[in-house]
Amino acid sequence: MITLVRRPTPSKLWTYATPIVAVIATMIAGGILFAVLGKHPVEAIRVIFWDPLFGANAGYFRGQLLVKAGPLILIAAGLAIGFRAGIWNIGAEGQYIMGALFSAWLALKIYPAESHWLFPTMIVLGALGGLLWALIPALLKVLFGTSEILVSLMLVYVAENLLAYMSFGPLKNPEGYGFPGSRNLQDYPSAYNAELFAGTGIHWGVVTALVAVIATYILMHRHITGFRIRVAGEAPRAARFAGVIPARLVIFCLGLGGAFAGLAGMFEVSGPAGQVTDSFNVGYGFTAIIVAFLGRLHPIGILLAGLLMALTYIGGDMAQLVLGLPSAAIQVFQGMLLFFLLAFDVLTNFRIRFGRAGA
Repeated sequence: MITLVRRPTPSKLWTYATPIVAVIATMIAGGILFAVLGKHPVEAIRVIFWDPLFGANAGYFRGQLLVKAGPLILIAAGLAIGFRAGIWNIGAEGQYIMGALFSAWLALKIYPAESHWLFPTMIVLGALGGLLWALIPALLKVLFGTSEILVSLMLVYVAENLLAYMSFGPLKNPEGYGFPGSRNLQDYPSAYNAELFAGTGIHWGVVTALVAVIATYILMHRHITGFRIRVAGEAPRAARFAGVIPARLVIFCLGLGGAFAGLAGMFEVSGPAGQVTDSFNVGYGFTAIIVAFLGRLHPIGILLAGLLMALTYIGGDMAQLVLGLPSAAIQVFQGMLLFFLLAFDVLTNFRIRFGRAGA
């Protein structure tokens, strides 16, 4: 019989080395997967991890790295705060969608009027959209004790259907010849989230992600609220004795995570994506969960993990074009990273014991 026995004092070195080991294990397992699919494993790994940074068109792809990493880092920074408190927001994808819808609605409502106040107001509405959507599971948990995991996850599908409805209905481009989707906000100067420095990929969403990393670091390591969040996650009973009110913590953590996700949606719909379509969401909200855990729920770790996951997005697209790998194989490859990370986390905190039951 195989049992897991908790280690009295897990190794700190192994705790911080786990993400690196998980990445290496993912490369090995991914190479085996690509070999089974008839592709050269070393070449596939090179295309995914090396070519976007140092290949022939690296100048373009380095800018795209920041474009992809921005929303991942911003969403993951918000999620990590709740995860540290033991509050599991799995529905960031829905909050990301609602932030995009709230902000795009305003821009399309007043189109083609030009105003310096439009873009800042869109930012506020984006955060508000994600916040309100996250408050649904927060209030249901506080008032009725429902699972925030199930409610936030199910609300993703509600948000996706709202996205499709708005794309085919109220926000549909009247000059789009019947095709679904809104007007392109990249053609609307007051609402366009343009690059701040041409060719770098840096827009206001990337700047906000960096600000969020700094802000969450200060919150979690230099503020009493961060101390309460950490205590609530590590010792819930002790947190109550220390004066932590669980209901307020649930609302704060879920609300903040939702606001960050909504901001990511706003910056994406007004910038790289450009318009509201039924295919607007590409899974950033779910991938950000991997980023949060890969970064050990630490803001600096999340920054690095976000860049790594963005690299797999770009390299995965290149592998599909250059090597003909199916998109499903790239998704499995990304999922392997979370699998190995969680597996090594278990081995960090537990050791395996072999023997008969009752021995």
